[in-house]
Amino acid sequence: MAQLWGGRFTKETDRLVYDFNASIAFDRKFFRQDIEGSIAHVVMLAKQGILTKEEKDVILKGLTGIRRDVEEGRLQITEEYEDIHSFVEANLIERVGDAGKKLHTGRSRNDQVALDMRLYIRIEVLVADELLKELLETLLSLMEEHTDTYMPGFTHMQKAQPVTLAHHLGAYFEMFKRDRSRLKDIYHRMNYCPLGAGALAGTTYPLDRNYTASLLGFEGPTLNSMDSVSDRDYVIEFLSALSTVMMHLSRFCEEIIIWNSDEYRFVEIDDAYSTGSSIMPQKKNPDIAELIRGKTGRVYGALVSILTTMKGLPLAYNKDMQEDKELTFDAIDTVKGCLSLFTGMIRTMKFRRDVMERSAMRGFTNATDAADYLVGRGVPFRDAHGIIGRLVLYCIDKQCGIEDLSIEELQAISPAFAEDVYEAVSLKTCVEKRLTVGAPGKAAMQEVIAMEKAYLSNDKGMSPGENEPLVKNGDGE
Repeated sequence: MAQLWGGRFTKETDRLVYDFNASIAFDRKFFRQDIEGSIAHVVMLAKQGILTKEEKDVILKGLTGIRRDVEEGRLQITEEYEDIHSFVEANLIERVGDAGKKLHTGRSRNDQVALDMRLYIRIEVLVADELLKELLETLLSLMEEHTDTYMPGFTHMQKAQPVTLAHHLGAYFEMFKRDRSRLKDIYHRMNYCPLGAGALAGTTYPLDRNYTASLLGFEGPTLNSMDSVSDRDYVIEFLSALSTVMMHLSRFCEEIIIWNSDEYRFVEIDDAYSTGSSIMPQKKNPDIAELIRGKTGRVYGALVSILTTMKGLPLAYNKDMQEDKELTFDAIDTVKGCLSLFTGMIRTMKFRRDVMERSAMRGFTNATDAADYLVGRGVPFRDAHGIIGRLVLYCIDKQCGIEDLSIEELQAISPAFAEDVYEAVSLKTCVEKRLTVGAPGKAAMQEVIAMEKAYLSNDKGMSPGENEPLVKNGDGE
């Protein structure tokens, strides 16, 4: 059992206690971040004269060798080690001797793991952002294609007013765009370096924390050493943002599942994103959409878990905080997989324009426009509302639509109706005359699409820019 803290103890840790306490099974996931942070720390120690140049060179060679050997499969991260930090340090000492024992000068595992987690989450924020951008690009392409695809809009799952598929998809475009905005906020808020905070009270060594931060691409060092090692706000924020992404995906999946049903037949999911039944040969199930909907609860669970873990912790570091990793790693992998699959599913999905349009023509989606028509003819809106309500009852009894009635039938209910009512309540008119910003009319929709195209084409992502890490591929020199 490789441990970094045995000097105080006279007995070996019980095996069950050791296994319960160890984190190597999951924190091996950020071995690159642990080595990257160690490289920056060593470069800074040499700059400050705490290590000699020779010691620095020997340690850096050992660290880069460990990283290369793990990446190429020559060195295995085994559960012989308590955590990723002890794995790196033990292997370094084995390779370079006494110089490796100086690696940990001026730091603690508390600030080390806080750094590793920030470096890992920072990368995953960028990956999630890029996946969301790909989804937005797919949505925008579909929006451009379907500005003339009419469909019913719903409230309370009841047909309400006619819209276009472009307009409906545009609602999700806005949701996922806000998701990217949240990720950007999280990235900049978390991009401060905790290394050098020590266990909780800093260190007596003359560390240059600003230099370490710059080497690792941070905007600067964290400003309170106790908060540095006990802060997991960025994990909570990221899981919250991922939960919101999943909520948006789940809402969309719910609609796709409904639209895919035989009762709706608005869409046909590609065979590559569907499955069949072991007993019913006719079945084509929307399993991917259902699984994404189901996995939303899994991501919510990770968020609730870390919130619950953190709610009662006094300052500073507590071992409870080791629980920030497993569920976070799982949630990140889950969301990335869901985003990739969902984008592929909607990119290959067929939209049944004819079925959507026929559905929009049924269910009195033009009733509001009929009331507006009467208002335009001088009827007070509240009276017009009542007239159209009676008209709908009449149509239900006759099993027809408003546009199917003769002018005599319409005028029997209200003399304000004239021949131009048929044009006023046509599906095309109902949609096209809605031209305020954000409405489904084609001109309004094309204006929004142009804005969304500009948003995507001008987007530079969240590259650190001037804070680009200096040690990500080498030794910091």
